[in-house]
Amino acid sequence: MDDLRTTLLTLAPDERRDFGVFIQRQRRKAAGRQDVRLYELLVQPKELKSEQLIARLYPDEPNPVAYYALRKRLLRHLTDFLLLRQRQLDTTAAASVRGQLTLAQYLFETGIPRLAWSTLRKAEKLAHENEQYEPLNAVYNLQIQYANSPYAPPLDEILPRYRLNKKAADEEERANIADSLLRQRLRESRARGRAAVPVDDILQKILAEYDLQEAFARSPSLLSRLMSIARNAMLVRRDFTAFAPFIERCYTLMERRHGFAPAQRGHQLRLLYMLAHALYRSRRFAESVAYLQKGQALLSAGPARQFGEFVPRFTFLLAANYAFLRRNAESIALLEALLRSPKPLAAGDDLTARFQLSFHYFSEGNFTKANHSMLSLGRTDHWLEQHLGLEWMVNRNIGELLIQFELGNSELALSRLRAIEKTLREQFPGVPAEGEAPAVPVGGPYNPVLLYLGFVREVIENPTAARQPDFVHRVAHIPNFLSQEREDLQVLSFYAWLRAQTLGRPYYDVLLEMAAA
Repeated sequence: MDDLRTTLLTLAPDERRDFGVFIQRQRRKAAGRQDVRLYELLVQPKELKSEQLIARLYPDEPNPVAYYALRKRLLRHLTDFLLLRQRQLDTTAAASVRGQLTLAQYLFETGIPRLAWSTLRKAEKLAHENEQYEPLNAVYNLQIQYANSPYAPPLDEILPRYRLNKKAADEEERANIADSLLRQRLRESRARGRAAVPVDDILQKILAEYDLQEAFARSPSLLSRLMSIARNAMLVRRDFTAFAPFIERCYTLMERRHGFAPAQRGHQLRLLYMLAHALYRSRRFAESVAYLQKGQALLSAGPARQFGEFVPRFTFLLAANYAFLRRNAESIALLEALLRSPKPLAAGDDLTARFQLSFHYFSEGNFTKANHSMLSLGRTDHWLEQHLGLEWMVNRNIGELLIQFELGNSELALSRLRAIEKTLREQFPGVPAEGEAPAVPVGGPYNPVLLYLGFVREVIENPTAARQPDFVHRVAHIPNFLSQEREDLQVLSFYAWLRAQTLGRPYYDVLLEMAAA
């Protein structure tokens, strides 16, 4: 694999065109530069090996030394292009502060200290208002360096501000480390399936180790980061009924006491999304929609490029809420419009949109469209498990087998069911009790899923069995599986299908009744 080619292919079509022009910005000859030729060869559909590229570039006499020097020059072009592009597109406060800092340094070096200090004061004010602690630290360091200037404030005034900012920057760094540590440990757990680690213990130890228990009350950025840490723990525990009041209280207090400045919109949007998601998982759908609409109003008022990452996430959650408010047609319209957007979605967002859309079609009873949407995922089980986790893959496969059954493809549904069972049994074999350690059933944390699949198998093999009194009683008393209904709407969505089979009623009606229970 050619890493330079891989990097170049990440450029969008218009960016490739701009880069081609950028390469020729220093062009002196009327025709043919080798770096342009190499670029054109690298981005063509068919990948060429190094030997082939050398032969194309130097047909008279192969010159590997010149070829590798040419690659280095093209990489420098690409680095310069991306740096310039980032400067042009980056409208954040941090970018503005860095620009002013660069200007101030230049003015000091060229002997214009009055203007340099004026620029530094502007940079300090902007960085302080936007909680840009790291760039602000660089501003204070430059102020300290040139504190002997007649245009400088007294050093005794600069140093306290420097120390206060240093403390805030250190706190932010500790929050970054704590967030990364928790994410890493939860990711390791997710790769093994459902919660396999004591999340509360890990969370408390990390927060105590980095002295962050009370830090969230001091700034929107730290509140956003620490709510993210807590939310990651809740995602594993599925304890959203406890998390929702907690984050709602924190958000309300921050909004009431300090408010959110325009420069803090990114932090506010993250908090609104986490709050709306917790309310959704707690089945407080109308309240969740209200916070999402508040976030969408902020998105409409802010720079589209700066907050573009939030648009798909708010759309997915709004569509999910609408489904449980009997507004499923609006859910479908939202997701279809998102997939038709001129700007392509990121790979993960695209998969989420298609998978979620299949659920909404299924709820409408449009199983053909649900199947098309599921097929459009275009990813293997191995890829999904490696990139999105075992649980995502299992959920996709269960959804697929239910669609196939509703389409009348019983054998295909059974084949998919057996594949899921095989995966879970192989990854989580039963372990007998040993000493004080209790026995672990086959499927481990996914044992309730295997139990559920056993019921689905009975329905597939004999649809009339679903209405038999014994089967109805057993479905109503599935152990463990039922205990998760209150916290996990994904579990509820699958269980509602089984319940609908026993009642002989439309799936969507049963799902909404169970969600409102």
